[in-house]
Amino acid sequence: MCQRVQGRVAFGRNLAEQGVIQDWIAEARVMIEQARPMVLKTAWLIDTVGTKSARVEVSAIKVAAPRVALWVLDRAIQAHGGAGVCGDFPLASMFAYARILQIADGPDEVHKMALARRELRQHSGPVPVAP
Repeated sequence: MCQRVQGRVAFGRNLAEQGVIQDWIAEARVMIEQARPMVLKTAWLIDTVGTKSARVEVSAIKVAAPRVALWVLDRAIQAHGGAGVCGDFPLASMFAYARILQIADGPDEVHKMALARRELRQHSGPVPVAP
């Protein structure tokens, strides 16, 4: 996306100079950097304590990573214009693959439900009564 917007002009200005494009690039960097430690932590937990003990993190990353990939790819496609959906660039096929990741191992809703149930179990106890 960064390379493409530096060489593409719209409305008389280079796309890289457009505020919305700069926002997309900044958001993409932030989202990728937020997901990276989650992936590393999940992998470390799987290696050290096993998959069963890392279920919360596995569920979380199965939602987070494809979500980030789709968001970044969607903005990259938009920045490429019509070229983003043709065969000249791999963006459309990358988007389709990332979308498949959201359903291949169960839909996001299933992972979020499992995650919420585990979180609720951790915090179950007597429910405080309001005075």
